[in-house]
This record gives sequence, structure tokens and C-alpha cells, in this order.
Amino acid sequence: MTRVFSGVKPTGHLTLGNYLGALRQWAAVDQHRADALFCVVDLHALTVDHDPARVRRLSRQAASLLLAAGLNPELCTVFVQSHVDEHARLSYLLECVATDGEMRRMIQYKEKAARERLRGGSVRLSLLTYPVLMAADILAYGTDEVPVGDDQVQHVELARDLAVRFNQRYGHTFVVPRATFPAVAARVMNLQDPLSKMGKSEDVGPGIVYLLDEPDVVRKKVMRAVTDSGREVVYDREARPGLANLLEILAACTGGNPEDLSGVYESYGALKRDTAEAVVEVLRPVRERHRELCADPGYVEGVLRDGAQRALAMARPTVDAAYRAIGLLPASSDTEGPDTPGAGAALDTAR
Repeated sequence: MTRVFSGVKPTGHLTLGNYLGALRQWAAVDQHRADALFCVVDLHALTVDHDPARVRRLSRQAASLLLAAGLNPELCTVFVQSHVDEHARLSYLLECVATDGEMRRMIQYKEKAARERLRGGSVRLSLLTYPVLMAADILAYGTDEVPVGDDQVQHVELARDLAVRFNQRYGHTFVVPRATFPAVAARVMNLQDPLSKMGKSEDVGPGIVYLLDEPDVVRKKVMRAVTDSGREVVYDREARPGLANLLEILAACTGGNPEDLSGVYESYGALKRDTAEAVVEVLRPVRERHRELCADPGYVEGVLRDGAQRALAMARPTVDAAYRAIGLLPASSDTEGPDTPGAGAALDTAR
């Protein structure tokens, strides 16, 4: 059975872009067709200055929203990255295979490091090396497919490169994964800046629709979305990015086609109203289920505990195999015991 791995980083509140671009696909398709693991990658949230209490709060919220979006722990494995030590264990081994040049060529490192320097902050080493941790997240589970947005393709390519390099140097250990992409709304754009992704980490403001926004807040944000010059409603991603973003969001929410929908509307206002209502309705069950889960925190904790145990059982054989392959001595429980021939002499020599 195909194995799928993906995750969300608890650096901000999850958005409409996260839902339409990833979570809904995971719930509707991936968990049914594959042996799927979905992870709150909290270790990745430590690569920049952060509030520890906020990271814990957002990690818990992200896990609840994964379940609220429809992930079923009977069908897939939902867990928190830091609850499974194999991620950190494997990450160091892969750092010993990766190169400094590979890390510094990562586009997200260049962008995030530049932003950090502009703020007057220092760039943490973990920001440079976190793509290796992401590779460990993927490779530890023998992952075949990684559903990602197009901004993460470079990281999956690194995971592929490291898997191939490790296998060639130390013997076949890892499955070589591949990136997969959702067909519709893989990249929802900011409503106030349709040339920028609707991100959760760095941005705040009226251009971002959060999964837990109240319906009236959602309507207000969509109705205030930036559009383009001209009066005709046409779908043209290059020339009319604001309209294209609204049409793609509406299509993703209703199952339509952006080009076909553009012919239905004669005004921007009508398009915005229908898009706002479509977003409210597609998020309504997520908000309602999240409210139920918040009232039963023990259930979420149990799901994460069981998920971590299942994830550990899947990852440990691969990570242990990598430790052996790269040349590390097995732990004492796996080496010669006192009754093994020659062991006594070794003990005497040690004395």
C-alpha cells in the first residue's frame, strides 16, 4: 500500500489556504487510498524566535483542526513530531550526508534569513538545517508520496537526493519519495495581495481567512478582497490575479471550474458575495467539529498518544537500519553479552 506523509507547522493559525490546498485533500482522498501519516511538525516551529507557550497552544489547535477537517484516526495516523524521537535521531545522520551548499541554496532559507536580518535578529542554525529535518520526517516512514504545495517542492527534492546518496554510499535503506500536488487551489493567495500566498506564519491582517474565523469576519474579508482594473469578470491569472484568486477559491469550494465560473458573473460584487458564502459554508463543519473537540480534550490527547506509538513502530526499524548502515555501534543490549565467547576476556581487559 502506498505510504503518504505530510504535516503542518504550528507557527500560526491554520488558514483557508491550508484547508483547500492540503487538509481537505488529506481527509477526502489520501487517508482512504494510502497508509497515511499526518503530523504537527512542532520542531520546525523552533527555527525562529518564538513564544514556547504559543507553540504548545498552536500545536494543540493544529492537531484538533486536523481532526476537525475530517482526518479519521481509524484510517490514518495523526501525531506530533516531537513525540517521536526518530525524527531527531535520523536528522543528524542526514546532516552527515547533506552539504553546506545544498542548505544555502534552499529558497526558503534565503527568504526567511533575509527577513530575520531585516528585523535585526540573528539567524538560527536550525533555520539553515531544517530541510534536513524535513527529509528525516519523510524518510523515516518509508514514504512514497508527499502531498505539498509548490513552495515545498525543493524540500522534497532534497529528501530524494539524500535518500539516493545514502543508499549509494551505505546500502539501500530508504524509499525515494516523490511530491504530489492537489488538482485545485493548491496555492490560495492573500486576499489583499493576490501575488502572495495566504500564509499563516508571517502575515496578519484582512487578507487571510483563518479556519476559526467567525462567518461575519469571513464575509467581511472576502468582500474587501483586492480585485483588478476593469469591469469584466474574466479568469486570467497573469493579468487579473485578484479576480483569478476569487474564482479559484469559489471553484475549490463549490467543485466548479474557474474559467466556467467567470462567465456567470457580471460584477465583482456578485462574485465576492457568492465566494464569501461558499467559504463560510465550506468552513462551517470544520468550525463546528473543532468546537466539539475542544470540549473533549482527552479525546485529542488520546489520538495523539496512539498516533505517536504507531508512528514510532513504523519509523524505528528504518532509523535503526540507517544507524547500522552508516557505521554506528549497536546499543549494548544488541551487542555481545557476558556469556558470549570472548566477552569475559574483554571485560577483564577493561578492568
